[in-house]
Amino acid sequence: MSQSPATGRQLLNGIEASGTFPVEYRFAHAKNGNRHLVVVFANFSAPDDYGWSNGVFDNVRANILWIRDRFQGMNSYYLCQDMDFSLEQSVATLIFNVMKALSLTPDDVTMWGGSKGGSAALYFGLRYGFRNIVSIVPQFLVGTYVATVHPKVAAFMLGEGVPEENVRAVDAILPELVRSGTNREANIYLLSSPQDEQYTTQVEPFLGLFQGYENFNFIYSESPFITDHTQVTRRNVPALMGIVNLLADGMPPRLGFVRNGYEEPDRDKSGINAYLSGTSMVKDSHSFPPPTVLTPAFNAEVPMTGAVFTGVAPGAVRVSLWEHGKFLGSPPVAPDGTWTWELNRSWTKGKHLVRLFAVNGEGFHSERSEVPFTTVDAPAVPSFASGQGMPDARVSTVGHSEAAPMVLAPVAHEQVMDARVVFSGAAPGAAQIGFRENGVLLGGAAVAPNGSWSWDSGWPWSPGVHIVDVFAVDTAGGESAVTQVPFTVMDVPAGAGAVPYYGGTY
Repeated sequence: MSQSPATGRQLLNGIEASGTFPVEYRFAHAKNGNRHLVVVFANFSAPDDYGWSNGVFDNVRANILWIRDRFQGMNSYYLCQDMDFSLEQSVATLIFNVMKALSLTPDDVTMWGGSKGGSAALYFGLRYGFRNIVSIVPQFLVGTYVATVHPKVAAFMLGEGVPEENVRAVDAILPELVRSGTNREANIYLLSSPQDEQYTTQVEPFLGLFQGYENFNFIYSESPFITDHTQVTRRNVPALMGIVNLLADGMPPRLGFVRNGYEEPDRDKSGINAYLSGTSMVKDSHSFPPPTVLTPAFNAEVPMTGAVFTGVAPGAVRVSLWEHGKFLGSPPVAPDGTWTWELNRSWTKGKHLVRLFAVNGEGFHSERSEVPFTTVDAPAVPSFASGQGMPDARVSTVGHSEAAPMVLAPVAHEQVMDARVVFSGAAPGAAQIGFRENGVLLGGAAVAPNGSWSWDSGWPWSPGVHIVDVFAVDTAGGESAVTQVPFTVMDVPAGAGAVPYYGGTY
């Protein structure tokens, strides 16, 4: 039976039954025909007793053989049942049969495992002459460890009652194998940590036995993120994957005795944060304000076609608009900071959220602005000929001169379907905006730092034609040229459903 994980690397399941003990395995073919085999032994907490079976080997190009440590329902360190080591020989038979079927030699094989699997990797690698061994937080005194920590495993391996002589015999297996100098030519990579509670009893006393091995490498992991035995492997997965990929490519690294784990989680980051802030592509709102959207208004209803976006972006050369992570457009910004943009197709009907940022001449970005709105079918309004009912007056919504304020809403000759009229526009460099009708001062509005302004009179406008003079006032009190805005407030019959006015031409 085979399995095909999300990565597409097929897993084949099987049983090697030619030995005394049936041995279950999983196998994955090498990518791109790589000529290497990694044999993986399981730790105690491995899912279904298959170690490293969480996809971590998916990108390793070698053949992978996972061996299950489950015999008559118990773990065994791949060694014995009731001191019967024909279990170990059955495991070795599986490894050699797979190796021979791939036409590989022991020099093309890596033994790999952590904790219980680390002890097995070291044992099988040394005893059977395999070239590469990666042993992660192993136990050297296997008998003592199972007798004190896993009594059921101890009874299965060492016999009922766990005789002390059997504990001592299994304790001696790994230390004596290393002391004998068997397979001194192997490339051995042993990983442990002082934060591992087992280190002082299960690893440190045996490091000296590896003197004389040609390429013995010890990684002493002293990371502050390691808190116990179970965390050592997790902290070192990137380094371990680097080692196995080099071994799979036939390039065994020589590390020697090395230490890693130089993290400083509480280190003062003010220096680098100051540098990153000073050189960030995205500038803060004080040094480069985000663009202001004047139309459509926040949560406005706009037609599905012909909706025009307008706004101001002082100091920018263009504005970039996005929706759902997709680029919509990038209109240029005029010298006075104004910009306008219209989608070259119809909007889908319903709710929209457009996000936008400004870009200056040096390529720096502003912080993001956003405008939510809803697209609807355009409401029907009475039709008037251009200028009908309007006095003969010079009109503009962009200002008569560079000094005159820009008025973006309402636009000239707009027919407003609500008695509430909100004026908005831009006047970079001005301090205030004033409003007059028939020479009478109506009110004023402050100009924001980015040059935008908005004004609501607070009273309902009477139906009919209005002509409002809009002017800017500088910090010294001087008035600018006037922008004249004619518009008509429609007389909506009582009880009729009024169309809310948010600015813009509907």
